[in-house]
Amino acid sequence: MIETMKILNVGWLDSEYTESQEQARSGIVYLIGAGPGDADLITVKGLRYLRKADVVLYDRLASSELLDELPAGTEKVFVGKGPACHTMKQEEINRLLISYARQGRTVVRLKGGDPFVFGRGGEEALALAQAGIPFEIVPGVSSAISVPAYAGIPVTHRDYVSSVTIVTGHEGNSHRSTPIHWEALAKTGGTLVILMGVKGLAHITRSLIVGGLEQNVPAAVIQEGTTPKQRLVTGTLANIAQRAIEAKITSPAITVIGTVVSLSNALAWYEVAQQG
Repeated sequence: MIETMKILNVGWLDSEYTESQEQARSGIVYLIGAGPGDADLITVKGLRYLRKADVVLYDRLASSELLDELPAGTEKVFVGKGPACHTMKQEEINRLLISYARQGRTVVRLKGGDPFVFGRGGEEALALAQAGIPFEIVPGVSSAISVPAYAGIPVTHRDYVSSVTIVTGHEGNSHRSTPIHWEALAKTGGTLVILMGVKGLAHITRSLIVGGLEQNVPAAVIQEGTTPKQRLVTGTLANIAQRAIEAKITSPAITVIGTVVSLSNALAWYEVAQQG
């Protein structure tokens, strides 16, 4: 069970330190990718750092089993974000990381998937760099590749496709990044993997069809991939959005569009393992 979340106000800490004291006592922050949900998919390095943490700030999608690996007395702070429900703003998370490090503590930021694949790890790393806080990035197994794999879908295959495009289906509100041009993506070929796109799936599929992608290309939506709650819904580009609605698919889920989806039945190893 994920522990009751803590929302701490540590702004007062910033005034406790002079610049020289900060440099002398600064701890370190490890931005660790926890993988897609299966706790066993964390890297060896990530697990090693997790086991020596003084404080951990963890996400909703990071496996709760990993918290059992923490040393006794490690402070745990839940900073998870769900659809339209954020425990705290990203700016506050950044400030917490800096404040804890300035106490000379070993801080772990435990993030689902990989920190730099739509995980906002780049923002956190930049905030730490600007504050002069030492940090290290520990890449994680991205859900963009591992979740399809657990559903029996290789995102590339020599006989089918030789490229894969990974895109978010949930665009941020900063307006600093380039908007997603679905019509253009329809012409790229290869496999298309869409993260966080359940809510807008009908719009996305319509836009891809308008862009020229064949309506009968295989498509799949995978909910809570790599966990015992994994669910797979398959169809075509034309009907996958409706099938996902009928199956009551909810976040977190990943959409895969491309010919490789047709391999899911033959390669459904995880489903077989779960049944066995």
